[in-house]
Formats: sequence, structure tokens, C-alpha cells
Amino acid sequence: MKIAIVTGSGGLIGSETVKFLLLRGFKVLGIDNNFRKFFFGKDGDVLKSINLLKKNKNYKHFFLDIRDEKKITGIFNKYNTNVKLIVHCAAQPSHDWAKKNPKLDYEINCTATINLLELFRKFCPKSVFIYTSTNKVYGDNPNKLPLVEKKTRFVCSDRIKYSKYGIDETMSLDNTTHSLFGCSKLAADIYCQEYGKYFGLKIGVFRGGCLTGPGHAGAELHGFLSYLVKCQLSEKKYNIFGYKGKQVRDNIHSSDLIKAFWMFYKKPLKGEVFNIGGGIDSNISIIEASKKIYDLTGKKLKFNIKTQARKGDHLWWISDTRKFKKYFPKWKIKIKIKDILKDIIQSQSKN
Repeated sequence: MKIAIVTGSGGLIGSETVKFLLLRGFKVLGIDNNFRKFFFGKDGDVLKSINLLKKNKNYKHFFLDIRDEKKITGIFNKYNTNVKLIVHCAAQPSHDWAKKNPKLDYEINCTATINLLELFRKFCPKSVFIYTSTNKVYGDNPNKLPLVEKKTRFVCSDRIKYSKYGIDETMSLDNTTHSLFGCSKLAADIYCQEYGKYFGLKIGVFRGGCLTGPGHAGAELHGFLSYLVKCQLSEKKYNIFGYKGKQVRDNIHSSDLIKAFWMFYKKPLKGEVFNIGGGIDSNISIIEASKKIYDLTGKKLKFNIKTQARKGDHLWWISDTRKFKKYFPKWKIKIKIKDILKDIIQSQSKN
């Protein structure tokens, strides 16, 4: 039986990856110690997701800290070349949280990633490694674009190339404020590229915008759409940090992202980087999202607008996904904003 290792297997992307691979005949080894609860409190708790996965006989869970090099080495040593795919989703995912403990953020996001790359290189170098990076590697450079304020959102001036398709992989990573989270993720991102190009390993780096879906344990500091729906349904006040709620984020459903992972696994490249997200097909501002949730539920958002924006927060981010589509022309966004919101609302209403 083919074996896959999925880190962060209780989270949104990790858990959906596990389910997808189980349906395709993999035995999946999941690594997740529910540290998301430590980061974000009960809103971030993924234990329920982990327990559901454990019901499948072909899923084996390891309740381990991703930084525990000795125990994770034991997993790779035991399963060795039977491992055909590694999907690395585990992370400290919040640019707000990182400033509380920069060292821990770096150990989780970068050091643990290097350890995994070394284990991959030593024990199963013919397998495929997929790394979930972030658009925060570009720092504040997207905010330096000529942006125009409209009634419900910022838009990019049509004077520049990004206005039509979004931001591509050529945007500079330099001379910008990344946030500490952006720094740790960028370091890991570059190591993944280098292990692909220097050692000739099959590695894909996916720089995501907002990754979302019904399985997201959304919290104030991470999980935009999920947390917005949670607040609106429960009539809890939502804090809008700066930009009048007009900041635009593209959103990709976990299902569409994992299909991209699968296509890369079937036809891998060596250290290639892709901007991945909802792109021009699936993007929204906070104001627009709140209106759509109201239209679907009849629930109005209670909110506070804070004048101080979060450091590292983008005013406008839309991923240009054409590079990925060039290599994998059959991939496309199938679940757009309205249906994403329907999925999240349905899931949260059940709970």
C-alpha cells in the first residue's frame, strides 16, 4: 500500500488532504498535536477533526509536536521508501501571533521544515514533497501597488500588469515588511525550493492566499471567512482591523487546492513555486462577504472598526494562478465565493 505523510493533519488543508488520499488507496500517517488550540484557544481546536480521521482503519495518527525531530525521524525510518507523498501543512499560521514568540514561530515554520526535508532526502528521496507556503512571503509589497478605493473594496489600478490577473510569482520578496510569520515562512519556502533545485528532489511550493472551507476552525487571528461566518451567525462582534473593511482577499476552497496538490503529485517538478488561490474567480472584501452572509442567512454582522491595520495585512491580494495552469491546464477553480460561504454556513449551522 502507498503511504503518505501529512503534517498538520487535523487542520483545514491537512484533514481534507487525508480524506482525499484515503479515497485513492493511500495509507495516511498524520502528524498533529492540536497546537492550533494553543495558538487560538477553543476556536482553533481541531481535536474533533483528528478523532473523525482516526475512525478510518487506513489512517494512523501521531500526536506529536512537529519539532520533535527524534520521534518524527522514527516514523520516516520505519516506513522508509514506502512513503510516496509528503504534504507539509503544519505551521504557526498567524502573522499576528508570531510577534508574541518569534523563536517558537521560527522553530515551527522553518526549523521543523528543514528537518522534514532532510528526512525526505534521506529516507524517501523518490517521493513527492508538497509545502503549503503563503502570500505573506511577499510582505507589504502588494500594498505598494497603485490601489483605488471603491465603495466596497480596493481595486488595483489598470495601469499595471497585476490588475487583470492578480499577482504572479515575479513580485519582489525584498525591501518590505514581511511580519515575523512572513519571515519564517519565507525561509522555509526558499529551503524547499533549494532542496528541489540543488538536490534534484520533487518539491512543490504553494503560496496560498486565504485557504478556506467548511473544515476550518476559524479564529480571529486566522481563518477569515470561517471566523466571519461564526461571528455573524452567533451575533458576536467582529473586529475589522483597518482599511474600512475594504481589504480584498482571494479565497480558495480546500477541495480545489487539494486537487492542485494531486495534479502536482501525478506530474511533479523540482522546487517549483506557485501562487495559488481563488484568483480572479473567487475574491471578496470583508464588507462584501458580510453582505453575502446576510443575504444567505438573514443575520447582520455586529462589528467594530479599528483604525490600526494589522502589520503584514494586504489591502488587495488576488493570486495570479496562470503559472500553475500552464503546467496543469486541467486545473481550475470550481467552488467560488458564494458556494464556499454556503458550505461554511451549512457546516457551522449543524454545530
